[in-house]
Amino acid sequence: MIPYEEVKVPVPGGELAVLRWPAREPDAPVVVAVHGITANALSWGTVARLLDGRLTLIAPDLRGRAGSSALPGPYGIAGHADDVAALAEALVPGRAVLAGHSMGAFVAALAAVRHPERFGPLLLADGGIGFPAPTHLSPDELMTAVIGPAMDRLSMTFPDRAAYRSFWQAHPAFAEAWSAEVDAYIQRDLTGDEPAMRSTCRIEAVRTDGIGLFDEEVLTAVRKLPAPATLLWAQRGLMDEEQGLYDEARLAAAGLEGTGVTPVAVRDVNHYTLLTGEAGAGEIARRLSAVSGVPGPSGT
Repeated sequence: MIPYEEVKVPVPGGELAVLRWPAREPDAPVVVAVHGITANALSWGTVARLLDGRLTLIAPDLRGRAGSSALPGPYGIAGHADDVAALAEALVPGRAVLAGHSMGAFVAALAAVRHPERFGPLLLADGGIGFPAPTHLSPDELMTAVIGPAMDRLSMTFPDRAAYRSFWQAHPAFAEAWSAEVDAYIQRDLTGDEPAMRSTCRIEAVRTDGIGLFDEEVLTAVRKLPAPATLLWAQRGLMDEEQGLYDEARLAAAGLEGTGVTPVAVRDVNHYTLLTGEAGAGEIARRLSAVSGVPGPSGT
């Protein structure tokens, strides 16, 4: 892991916790990076290491998670988008490159649409392209379809940090891809006292955000982007299953022609390791470097 700074940014209702990995050069380009629905800012730790000080990387704990867990609602994708714009205004001179993973990609797309003066090119990692909700599902059934076992975890307790680590190491997506950055990321999510520690994620926030992914404003944001975007999509899914969230057929059905979004498949990664694994994070770091105009990890 590499060092980072933690700062607080005023937002409606309190302060947003924000992690900042500074570049070696003070005038280096800045990337604002947004995590997924039950994640936190340290999910970007592997990308930060691989950027190796070429860029400044800024990542918030979204409202209702980790260091921002105490922030009250209203929750929802639009609220997160406005929080991200507020931190960009507070911490970024000029426009920032905007990146998001999973739900964070939807937040990033909507932030770019709502606040075009704050953000430049976008990198969407396994998210941002949505599909209408099945009309036969209740809100709770919809949440199960969206994030499945992740929602169950929010109601669980763990006797200590080692137990939480073991829980995540048994997850199929992480079984072959554990690292110091992944450990720091999952431990940032844990709060409370032994023997009843729990996730920092507020269930109300996660539920509201998950259902909000199907709002019309959220679904159409990717068609209104003010700047070009790249969608990196993982070949494998949330449980490391062969079917990922996206594939060629689903993206063709989404009709991205004319949107300015370029889909790029990333092979041999799953939904999580696209961000936290060496290969996936390396691809993200290279893409962020390229759109920022600086040499990437491989000199690209």
